[in-house]
Amino acid sequence: METLRITDEGSIRIIELHRPDSLNALNGQMIDDLTDAFRDAGTQESVKVAVLTGAGKAFWAGADLKEMGGGNRKSKHTLTDMFDTFIDFPKPLLVAVNGVGVGVGATICGLADFVFMADTARLRTPFSALGLTAEAASTVTFPRLMGHQRASWFLLAAEWMDAEQCVDAGLALQATPNEELMPMVLERAATLAALPSASLQMTKSLVRGSLSEELKAAVRAENAGLAQLGGGPANQEALAAFREKREADFTGL
Repeated sequence: METLRITDEGSIRIIELHRPDSLNALNGQMIDDLTDAFRDAGTQESVKVAVLTGAGKAFWAGADLKEMGGGNRKSKHTLTDMFDTFIDFPKPLLVAVNGVGVGVGATICGLADFVFMADTARLRTPFSALGLTAEAASTVTFPRLMGHQRASWFLLAAEWMDAEQCVDAGLALQATPNEELMPMVLERAATLAALPSASLQMTKSLVRGSLSEELKAAVRAENAGLAQLGGGPANQEALAAFREKREADFTGL
């Protein structure tokens, strides 16, 4: 089952999440496809810049809770592999948040070089509400981008941030009307793609510096936390509430 649509506009590689009926929720197949797609884009000389966006009304609605709750998540690559691939991606990565971004749909913004949002888009990190913890190295990237207190509130409180708040916090560079989002992002990507690839990649490498190893260490620590909390009482209650379409009740846990 296709989870991505990949197209090229000149030397710009556009990677579109393509599970619109599931709000582009992450499943095992998408983990495989994203890992392979970004490894391929990172090594192809014809690709100078990558753009990640979503099909339909959502950008990326986090993990597929139906698959998670059923214990059927299968992939040849791990979540760690996917995040490492984003961290190691050597070329400029622009994220076009075309709609709601939940979980990884929000935390991926911390691994991008540039984030642009539709003015109607919103982001949420619902980990506490799922009885889980953060991922995608967001415990490192968000405080660097947003400051300690705003990042901590966003990660802990599981509340929404609209596009204006994301730009104000430093999580996104610009918000624009939805119909103007992709034309604007592709124009920005074209500006970069017109420049020498070696310069782009060297500068990105220098900007990252030793941060890449810190991000990978954070991914592993976060994943260990997810493994510890996953299947615990709070997580079981959150998943049961999702399946039963009710509010989770964490009292007494």
